[in-house]
Amino acid sequence: MNETKLIATERRAGLLSTKISDLALRIPGTSLEPLIGELYQELENVGISFKPETYLSDEWGCPSTVPVIGIPFYLADPELCALEEEITGFEVEDNAEVLSYLRHEAGHAFNYAYRLYAMRSWRDTFGSFSRPYRDEYKPIPFSTKYVRYTPGWYAQKHPDDDFAETFGVWLDPNSAWREKYAGTAAMAKLRYVGRAARRYGRSPPMVSTGRLDIPVEEMAMTLDSWYQTCRETYGKRPSLPLSLDTDLARLFLAQRGQSAAEFLRANRGTLAREVNNWTGVDRHVVAGLVDEVTERVASLDLEVGGSRHPTDLARVSVFVTTLVMNYSRYGKFVPE
Repeated sequence: MNETKLIATERRAGLLSTKISDLALRIPGTSLEPLIGELYQELENVGISFKPETYLSDEWGCPSTVPVIGIPFYLADPELCALEEEITGFEVEDNAEVLSYLRHEAGHAFNYAYRLYAMRSWRDTFGSFSRPYRDEYKPIPFSTKYVRYTPGWYAQKHPDDDFAETFGVWLDPNSAWREKYAGTAAMAKLRYVGRAARRYGRSPPMVSTGRLDIPVEEMAMTLDSWYQTCRETYGKRPSLPLSLDTDLARLFLAQRGQSAAEFLRANRGTLAREVNNWTGVDRHVVAGLVDEVTERVASLDLEVGGSRHPTDLARVSVFVTTLVMNYSRYGKFVPE
């Protein structure tokens, strides 16, 4: 092992053994600061004086009815971003994606700051705020009743998210929402957001503080423990019937070339991201499926030819998407 890799390995071990609360993470001085500033400027440009406070947390989100924005802690440090990608196999958010999430969360914050969700006009437009919140939901892809902003059909998850997604589209200066949603039912929701902004944008918020959800200063577990918990929560692989082996063999025609399992591992993040984007099923669930398919492909010793990689990736994407749509509809990848 050369010296550079040894230092990297030692640094990785040191980070993993450190309590997250001891990492002294903060937003000022990081790449997040100018992006938050850009969000604030966009709010000002549309006549909204309210600027939601931000803090580092375990994931993106606003505490329920509290108008503050939680940002994943790893985004405050380049080393933690690299570690996140290495351990999860997913690329962290780039600047454009961070801004999209900030706009979405600003929608939640605006809703909570002025208690819009308690108003009849809000309920008539988006639905009941008190509706049970479920992580797993069954979206209708491409429904024109909803906007689409962050990955998946997230506006269909809950009325609160419907408003936040609509707000994000309305706020984004590059969304061209007037043209994109012209003649759709979603336009009424976008116009509602505009009316709410005009009515409350220059007024002081009715709610400005509240209890935070898992601020980074209270995350007393080590990074290693944190990722272990995440693996236990999200890393479960499904058990697929042996009957699918015949289908897997058909995906990769008999040939000599690269290991199909290595090919799938190299494209795991892309597959999970794209299938999540078009189906709305959580990317960790999708990744668990891809991992199981990869292990089955490895056991069958299947291979891909160098010139067929794009075709093979397309075939696998369709196969995985079909299983995921079963999961979305029936709760199982392979219904009985």
